[in-house]
Amino acid sequence: MNLDDLRIIKEIDKSNMLQILLDFPQQWKEAKEIAHQFSFPQYKGLNKIVVTGLGGSAIGGDLLRASLGGEIKVPIFVNRNYSLPAFVDEGTLLFAVSYSGNTEETISAYQKAIERRAKVIAITSGGKLRDLCQSDGVPVILIPAGMPPRTAIGYLFLPMLAALAETGLIEDKTEEIEETISLLGELRKGWEPSSPSSGNQAKQLAQRLPGKLILIYGSSDHLEGVCLRWKTQINENSKSLAYTVAFPELNHNEIVGWEGMEELRSKIKVIILRDKGDQDRIKSRIEITKSVISARPNEIEEVWSQGHSTLARLFSLIYLGDWVSFYLAILQGVDPTPVKPIDLLKKRLAEL
Repeated sequence: MNLDDLRIIKEIDKSNMLQILLDFPQQWKEAKEIAHQFSFPQYKGLNKIVVTGLGGSAIGGDLLRASLGGEIKVPIFVNRNYSLPAFVDEGTLLFAVSYSGNTEETISAYQKAIERRAKVIAITSGGKLRDLCQSDGVPVILIPAGMPPRTAIGYLFLPMLAALAETGLIEDKTEEIEETISLLGELRKGWEPSSPSSGNQAKQLAQRLPGKLILIYGSSDHLEGVCLRWKTQINENSKSLAYTVAFPELNHNEIVGWEGMEELRSKIKVIILRDKGDQDRIKSRIEITKSVISARPNEIEEVWSQGHSTLARLFSLIYLGDWVSFYLAILQGVDPTPVKPIDLLKKRLAEL
């Protein structure tokens, strides 16, 4: 299939995921303004941060932890469940994140956080979560509605970053945010459909993925959340299976799995996400691992981050993954936007 033919892309992309991808740099600008206009509570005595959410509404917590791991001095925990860890208490800043505002697990966790007198800030486009916050007197950051939750990552992530700066837990991130916005705009030019396949990194990588079981490897210190984002975007946009394991953990188990299952190995594609911020020992582990398994999979792909700040580098990889998953969907003839199995599951749960 010719990914340079915009007519073909529009024919398959019936729900217009393309426009959302093109608008991603603008989403960051709007998210920055939303955060700027919000009056954050001046919480004191915070000793831990919890982000509770699911799916596209939770990944922002993983990226918060990844981008701040070398700076913030309190732990960040991402909760993907109906319940909350026992450590959530009055010293906890808890972000209740649900794009729709109706995610049942998040609403359940929110109610438990209120009972424990945690300091709660909600991020949502509306729904039951907004109504509960208004009733409980809890600060709620309202973001634009009408998007697939996974595509609203800028709106869901940036307000949390701004809140942590307002509380004094981290330094102001305006400079890093501006760099990221500028970089995303530049990267879009190279990855959008009008950029020919001959020089389009996203198209070229996507063309090597149809029919493959995709393994995404990266370092655990700050790329683990980015790897997860690649996995979930491939799952939801491309309707394909993908899995992720991080260095150095995979060197203590998964690397041995390459010795067996000869037939399956021929259908595997490994994508290694790379960043200049990786520890030197991690870099060595990656190179050695490549030499151990390079003769086993059909091919190993390496993708390097771009940009200066940690924030810009992480989101350069995320934006590339979003484009790759989009083009893979087009190559496989599926509309990237609908997630019918998820909709069916929700429908059946509602009937119980």
